[in-house]
Amino acid sequence: MLIRSTWTLTTHETAVLPRAYGLELVKVLHQRMGMELGGERIPSVAFAGLVGYSPPSQGFVSFYPGEFYQLSLSGLQEKAAKAIASLCLESVEFLGARFTVVNRQDERSCYEQLYTSFVANEPEPMRRFELEFTTPTAFAQQRLYLPFPLPALMFRSWLERWNHFAPVYLGRDELIGYLSEFVMVQRHQIKTRSLQLQRGYVNGFVGDVRLQVLKGTDPLLANVASLLVHYGQFAGTGVKTRLGMGQMFLKFG
Repeated sequence: MLIRSTWTLTTHETAVLPRAYGLELVKVLHQRMGMELGGERIPSVAFAGLVGYSPPSQGFVSFYPGEFYQLSLSGLQEKAAKAIASLCLESVEFLGARFTVVNRQDERSCYEQLYTSFVANEPEPMRRFELEFTTPTAFAQQRLYLPFPLPALMFRSWLERWNHFAPVYLGRDELIGYLSEFVMVQRHQIKTRSLQLQRGYVNGFVGDVRLQVLKGTDPLLANVASLLVHYGQFAGTGVKTRLGMGQMFLKFG
């Protein structure tokens, strides 16, 4: 079972929170779901919030009445997905701020359904993917974080999660090598944005990225690429997805 739930929230009075508010918020949500935070090598929950108009100033960030904010949780295995599906949020209170929920949308799938739709049924391959990264996205490279949309790193991130949670194993380094050879960034419009942590911060990128599958690519490989891109909407991309990084939407593909 896979789920991505997105709540739309608003506040009735200006809320001023520390820029590192995300850790406290995700702790509150995990407590309400009855789940432990941080006990997994590969997180089964991806988190993003609060996405919307919230200008930072001197270590704080402000949320305003009349604005709408999106809070998202994704579950990548049965226990996490069921906990998210059962989470009833009418309001969210943390660090002295209170947000009211005005809407909820759920997107559900499962590993077998994704694999059947994009690979086993041998559909006509998709050749172009328009991706929107809405929270800072970065990739770990030794002691560095790279804030760039490199296809090899994006596919490696999605594939690692897929192989860990899915019943169908897709492959590892050889598959990444093929995907890196036949899928390119055709265009992008990105900028750098940081996620503030309790100690320090991580730079990532946000914005639009177009991936293009090259002509002559084997149809099976193109369909595996499509599978992983669609899965990335649930799994998140890159590092610290449990803390608010790496949320991605597929706009076309």
